[in-house]
Amino acid sequence: MQVIIIAGNVGNVKDVKDAAGDRVLNFSVAVDNGKDKSGERKESTWYDCAIWGKRADSLAPYIVKGGKLTVTGRPSARAYDGKAHMEVSVDQLTLMGGGGASEPARPSAPQQDYDLDDGIPF
Repeated sequence: MQVIIIAGNVGNVKDVKDAAGDRVLNFSVAVDNGKDKSGERKESTWYDCAIWGKRADSLAPYIVKGGKLTVTGRPSARAYDGKAHMEVSVDQLTLMGGGGASEPARPSAPQQDYDLDDGIPF
């Protein structure tokens, strides 16, 4: 079994759609490869990622262009127009922030006021 772990920035995010009888969310992730010895920035490596099933619908609002995340999944490769494309079928995903103003507000814990002077005898 092959497993790949990548951490990077979300590029293009597509709408959730039906494919092969299941829901799928497709998005791309760019992994920064740092700089070479002369200080020039190396080209990023792009991965086409897919989340399948109910998770596609539930995670779609949180996967936004520019957001940082870590993805674990099964890798595959295909050739298209003479170029190699790396693909990942996502098993696990960790959101690491970023994404700017387009990122939806995450629900917070419910607020509850407690009356500390409620007649407790101690």
